[in-house]
Amino acid sequence: MNKETIEVLARSAGLTKALAEFPEDVTVAAKQAADVAQKIKRPADPRAEPWPPMKAGTTL
Repeated sequence: MNKETIEVLARSAGLTKALAEFPEDVTVAAKQAADVAQKIKRPADPRAEPWPPMKAGTTL
């Protein structure tokens, strides 16, 4: 992830002040987030739920 992309993403997320005060931390966080996003496996069926549906009051 290049510097320009990180700056655009940080500004769009409302992190302008953090980017100005802690640019290295914002860069590290953005790279970690991108790494984790690449490791997440997307379901083959986009309609599939990643976990069973939650039902109110069934486990009380």
